[in-house]
Amino acid sequence: MKTGFAFLAVAALASAAGAAPKTVGWNYVVNLGADGSHVLGNPAAPVKLAEYISYTCPHCAHFTTEAEAPLRIGYLSSGKVSIEVRHLLRDPIDLTVAMLTNCGPKEKFFLNHAAFMRSQNTWMKPLINASAAQKQRWVSGTLVQRNQAIATDFHFYAIMQSRGYDRTTTDKCLADQALAQRLGKQAQQGYSLGIRSTPAFTINGKLLDDTSEWSELRPQLDASL
Repeated sequence: MKTGFAFLAVAALASAAGAAPKTVGWNYVVNLGADGSHVLGNPAAPVKLAEYISYTCPHCAHFTTEAEAPLRIGYLSSGKVSIEVRHLLRDPIDLTVAMLTNCGPKEKFFLNHAAFMRSQNTWMKPLINASAAQKQRWVSGTLVQRNQAIATDFHFYAIMQSRGYDRTTTDKCLADQALAQRLGKQAQQGYSLGIRSTPAFTINGKLLDDTSEWSELRPQLDASL
């Protein structure tokens, strides 16, 4: 890999200069998986955890808040476990958020993902008092018209701005037909596995039964190591 070659070159220079070479923690290594999914951690990890999520799923937001730190510290950092996030789209709002978290270089995905998951309770509030006209805008017109209506009503532009995206960049991602198709393929792959609720998990390709909480997933991860 080019990145690996570059890192070795930098390390060699640092060593020649008498400085200790810096290492890259697996918690910060992001690669693209099948259908454009995102994989965090050692791509050669013997244990490959895949998480199927929906951004409008409260249980998914709870899992992210509860499991993010222990997963990164206790599992990913060792290089023995990687985690892949795959999208299981449930509604137009879900698609819009997924297109926004996937906006930009792959290295930004997991922070975008965490920003939307951790603030779900806040940005979902407009759904409660939305008018019939607003809801109609979310399902009418072209892809970009629907996405822009949702992004406006749920204040997604402000979230993206806090992540360093201006309005032009955000709108470009909301209009990305190829991205929408890739996300749709991810969802179909999840449905083909028999997944009907989120979050859902696989370990090395095997779907885990009755697993939606960190307390249920953790012992199965431990058993796989």
